[in-house]
Amino acid sequence: MTSPLLGEFLGTMILILLGNGAVAAVLLKRSKAEGSGWMVITAGWAFAVMAGVFTAIACGSSDAHLNPAVTLGFAVRAGDFSKVAPYFIAQLLGAIVGATLVWLHYLPHWKETPDASLKRACFCTAPAIRGLVPNLMSEVIATFVLVLVVGAIFSKSVGGTGPAPGLGAYLVGSLVWGIGLSLGGTTGYAINPARDLGPRIAHAMLPLDGKTSSDWSYAPVPIVGPLLGGLLAGVALRVLGVQ
Repeated sequence: MTSPLLGEFLGTMILILLGNGAVAAVLLKRSKAEGSGWMVITAGWAFAVMAGVFTAIACGSSDAHLNPAVTLGFAVRAGDFSKVAPYFIAQLLGAIVGATLVWLHYLPHWKETPDASLKRACFCTAPAIRGLVPNLMSEVIATFVLVLVVGAIFSKSVGGTGPAPGLGAYLVGSLVWGIGLSLGGTTGYAINPARDLGPRIAHAMLPLDGKTSSDWSYAPVPIVGPLLGGLLAGVALRVLGVQ
């Protein structure tokens, strides 16, 4: 029953359920974690990545990308783009389902939360200071770091064969935590087109009490920025010969 596409779908679903679940826990009214802050959100996303990677691998995707920018970056490095489109579809669908599960889990809390922008933040990203160029640059830089360092973590230069089996998920989760702490304060570090677009679609479709717009005018930034960052990192890995 397992397959690479199922692994990417379920891994991304878990990623979004736990990651956006952490955001909802912090932002929604009458949650026991309300107001616990950025450290909880960044840690939640780190653990979400770890859990998503393990789930993806167990369900058939040895790649466990969970992210079209990662898929694109590694495709550029390898010169093989056959996985880009099917993985993107599986990742996007997984993200939509994961966001829907967050909505269901916190069902009574949406009505209790008057600020519609906080509700939207439980689904998709928004910049701290809105500006097309700086917002795009933030996403490009953060995603470049993500894909470059993931490539380094799994490089044969690390211990001759890469990290020990099972260790990679913890290392990538730690990397995402570091990116969130260092580079996430500007745009909320989407660093993943599926992570932002899937939940944004879910936000637009779901019957949330007191819902505002899904901010589609900003949506291209967390799609294009991560894809550009992943592309550039893939080129860098290829040029440097990191395998």
